[in-house]
Amino acid sequence: MNAYAPGLKVLHRCRHRCRRALPIAGTVLVQVGDTVAAQSAVAQTDLPGVITPVNVAHLLGISGDEVARVMARHPVGTSVNIGEKLAESAGIFGWFKRHCLSPVNGTVEAISRVTGQVMLRGPSRPVRVAAFLAGTVVEVLPQEGAVMEAEATFIQGIFGIGGEAYGPIQSVCASPREELTESKLSPDCAGAIVVGGGRVTALALARARALGCSAIITGGIDDQDLRDFLGYDLGVATTGSERVGLTLIITEGFGDVAMADRTWTLLNSRAGAEAACNGATQIRAGVLRPEIVIPWSASETSHVASEPPVGRPLSLGAFVRIIRDPYFGTIGTVARLPPEPTVLASGSRARVLEVRTAAGDLVLVPRANVELIEE
Repeated sequence: MNAYAPGLKVLHRCRHRCRRALPIAGTVLVQVGDTVAAQSAVAQTDLPGVITPVNVAHLLGISGDEVARVMARHPVGTSVNIGEKLAESAGIFGWFKRHCLSPVNGTVEAISRVTGQVMLRGPSRPVRVAAFLAGTVVEVLPQEGAVMEAEATFIQGIFGIGGEAYGPIQSVCASPREELTESKLSPDCAGAIVVGGGRVTALALARARALGCSAIITGGIDDQDLRDFLGYDLGVATTGSERVGLTLIITEGFGDVAMADRTWTLLNSRAGAEAACNGATQIRAGVLRPEIVIPWSASETSHVASEPPVGRPLSLGAFVRIIRDPYFGTIGTVARLPPEPTVLASGSRARVLEVRTAAGDLVLVPRANVELIEE
């Protein structure tokens, strides 16, 4: 019987694919075989503007049946400007007229004879989808977007905030255990994806934002520092839409946690390379992890295997990370996979595995408490 564990990918080099699609039907701007940069637009569309209701009947003191008459100068489809007179009542003998003004720039979408409301549609909003992965277009999704492919270094994190960010990889810490403080950041970090080591402080995040850093990637963060930086408590279901002027990706977890040696070494080996990252995180249905993608240049291209499949079975020698106390954050290799359930200290029975840590120690943990690190 095979045992499976969720996979966290830390891949030095793989053939990576990225699917990019519009939220609604639009126009695809690329063709199969095109070479695109990370920030090149591959598709675009216009999102319908926001509907603003205006209760004309109430504002003018008339019935719903009369609204169409007073809106005669602005029938459905007419463009209106903010502050422009939408409708005016007849008044009493031409006196004491009431009028209502348009609260937005837009178009008259509908006029209701029942409710007496007029619906104004705001201006459409253009939406462009960038490639994110610098590479070659291998598939076009009609009216939706495209799929890009490239050889790349691909790393997934545990938690992140902020959306997509781009820039060169720049390391500022001498070891994966070194704390990322504000003193480590200089004006040279502007526009860069900055790689730290251990815990990042709220002051460091604030300075990174002030300097114009594109993103911060580091091992851990204290929940109070995250709260201080954001200015509010963050829900943990879904992130990525925060508008804080900076993308943050945590590779290990909360607390004073060092970045895994393998992850830190890999990121530092790509220093100076252009990268793309996304802090979006989702921990419920359809798990979404923050990710860093660093394409290899054409001159460095080689024949590599396709991206490993998700859900590979645990096996002896596999790299795993322990994701529960008391060994939270520990990385090691699978040394033994006992087939029978074991009675734990809590008294419950569970299938376990034995992990050999980097220090050479053997620890016994439930299989549910580890995740596979795919190489």
